[in-house]
Amino acid sequence: MPIVHADAAAALDLLSHARTVRCVCHRNPDGDAIGAMLGCGLLLETYLPSVKVTFHCVDAIPDQFHFLPAALRVTKVPPPPGAGNNAMEKDDIIIFFDSGEPKLTELDRSHPQLFDGSVRTINIDHHPGNPHYGTINLVAPDLCSSCEVVVRMAELLQWTISADVATCLLTGVYTDTGGLLHSNTTARVYRTVAELLRAGARRQSIVTAIFRTAELSTLRLWGRVMEKVTVTEEGGAISAVTEGDFRATGAEYSALTGAIDYVNAVPGMRFSLILSEREGKVKGSLRTLRDDVDVSAMAGKFSGGGHRKAAGFALPGKLKPEMRWKVVDDDAPSQLPTSH
Repeated sequence: MPIVHADAAAALDLLSHARTVRCVCHRNPDGDAIGAMLGCGLLLETYLPSVKVTFHCVDAIPDQFHFLPAALRVTKVPPPPGAGNNAMEKDDIIIFFDSGEPKLTELDRSHPQLFDGSVRTINIDHHPGNPHYGTINLVAPDLCSSCEVVVRMAELLQWTISADVATCLLTGVYTDTGGLLHSNTTARVYRTVAELLRAGARRQSIVTAIFRTAELSTLRLWGRVMEKVTVTEEGGAISAVTEGDFRATGAEYSALTGAIDYVNAVPGMRFSLILSEREGKVKGSLRTLRDDVDVSAMAGKFSGGGHRKAAGFALPGKLKPEMRWKVVDDDAPSQLPTSH
């Protein structure tokens, strides 16, 4: 369902009466979450100068996004209402960005009042499974990214996008379309890109930071991902990295972003999957290039979600390698005992 002027106007009315607007994005933030949060926050500071705007995420912003305006202003999520200095007040407005469900913010347990109606919230997102948990929901599954949702909101409110805002928003459009290579790159996306470039988006800075710069530790981690790729009988290209791989390469968890696109490039595969150990959990990232495969349905079997061609999930536990060998003759293949 597209965002209409009434949706944007309702959000503006709510924001206009706030003392503080706290912008929050999902854990392990990617370019779309960060770009939408920073771009929208900077817009609010321009058009609602009497409102204080703060930026929050449970995880640190990856270094590759530090070039974005206001990126260094992002802090951890403050204590719940009434919990001391810098705590959320009940009259604060919270905006959630790119968070398809409450648990992705990791605030559903520490700050349950943000999701039970006690606090007024705005939900800005583009994931089709979003349950519309905000007081106001600007959710548009037909758009390629949450940054595109912010662009649409600005258009409806007739807000002019500055060069800094455009740079933040173009970052999210680029990352969620794989540099305009993924199947969600529609004609409308190209029009959005053109609009942001006209507004002064620093395209070359984005391309350099996101697609042409990689730490040595990141390359080493990706090397381990590629080395471990196996192909299943179901047509899946699967790889996995353990906590030991992160320690050995010196790479941060966020360095794994982007590796899935290379695993997904194996010819003839129905889908690709990277499993990664992270602090007592195993995260799965799924991709497909095929129209007859829905990886969001696959992720849903593990309480995850996403889009038809890009999805993910997280489960408690750790990875345990398993190897199988077969002795095959012309008549009767037999399987040797599994070695763990």
